[in-house]
Amino acid sequence: MLYHIYELQHATISPLRVAADMGKKWMRNPVNPWSYTQPGRTSAAVLDVFTHITNRYGKPEFGLDATVIDGESVPITEEVVYAEPFCRLLHFKRETAHLKQQPDDPRVLIVAPLSGHFSTLLRGTVETMLPDHDVYITDWIDARQVPVHLGHFDLDSYVDYIMRFLRHLGPNTHLIAVCQPSVPVLAAVSLMATGDEPCQPASMTLMGGPVDTRENPTEVNKFALQHDLEWFERNVISHVPLPHAGVMRRVYPGFMQLAGFMSMNWDRHVAAHHDMFTHLVEGDGESADAKRNFYQEYLAVMDMSAEFYLQTLKVVFLEHELPAGTMRWQGIPVDPSAITKTALLTVEGERDDITGMGQTRAAHKLCSNLPDNMRMHHLQSGVGHYGVFNGRRWREQISPRVKDFIRRQDHEGKGVNSAPAKPKTETEAAE
Repeated sequence: MLYHIYELQHATISPLRVAADMGKKWMRNPVNPWSYTQPGRTSAAVLDVFTHITNRYGKPEFGLDATVIDGESVPITEEVVYAEPFCRLLHFKRETAHLKQQPDDPRVLIVAPLSGHFSTLLRGTVETMLPDHDVYITDWIDARQVPVHLGHFDLDSYVDYIMRFLRHLGPNTHLIAVCQPSVPVLAAVSLMATGDEPCQPASMTLMGGPVDTRENPTEVNKFALQHDLEWFERNVISHVPLPHAGVMRRVYPGFMQLAGFMSMNWDRHVAAHHDMFTHLVEGDGESADAKRNFYQEYLAVMDMSAEFYLQTLKVVFLEHELPAGTMRWQGIPVDPSAITKTALLTVEGERDDITGMGQTRAAHKLCSNLPDNMRMHHLQSGVGHYGVFNGRRWREQISPRVKDFIRRQDHEGKGVNSAPAKPKTETEAAE
């Protein structure tokens, strides 16, 4: 019923949005004398903001057509190298045939979060890694587009997907997990280590992930603990309606997750749209477009399968199974202490209001048998959750550490003599 109300609301407001779009274009038409007046610009700005916030955005494109390697432009081709019903393994293939010296760069699998937004939210992460790495990413598929006959998808399935992708890519692959996937990534690596599989990753970087939400709990964590699993199933789970391909699939709708994100920083979002309105009135199209582009990405949301959402709530936020030592995958115990061949880097943001400080660093305590020279922690000052993997601080301060860590482990995995590791600072050294 919840989904049907949302669809009805969207259908009801669509004619108003079309009318507003036509009005906006007329108010900005050079042949209209009102377009040169303050009231005309203000009216156009109001209609522009209205069409923007009431639109429903589909999956964005990565749009990464090229990168620069050793000062030369290198075209990028997106290719799907492995596909499952709920995820595609996407490769950003660098066309380096024209380079005199072919790069021998580390192979990196970026595991994007499955938490309401599309994998394109990590566009900046991918773009920063491309010049120095062979990059793959998990491109999650909107659950409302997956027909029911293709089966279910839960947290166990997520862990299984990661292991399948690692086996497909082969040995000496490096993992980067951004936020939500930190737990399933750590679980997948633990299971592969327990089985002493040859395709265990050379390193894993966990960034802003809820490994142990008992550490420094945020408002998100507290809200989860205020309700039992039945409450969430009763109040936020719905069935996909027609005409979507996944009709009758039980999902946690993306618009519910978006509403939660927006409510956490409502004043900030209101201020951003007010600024956008002001820029439009003043004719500052560049600043208005920057706001518009960000929100076109932010407002593009996807549904998650109900079983994945509910199992994640139970395992990660309610019962803390991984740090408590009770997590199982298809009945098999998950034991991070088995990890001895995969180096670990954890990254946290000082101002992260979604994953509190200490929650990601907790992974070091779980990987108790990992040698000290294969672990590192970095706390980035002055950034919130989004800044851990995107923006200026990510590009200038966080990514160089991540790249250096991966490069050192890659050299060791390939049997290459690498330069001595830099001494760990107080914030970098893992406990």
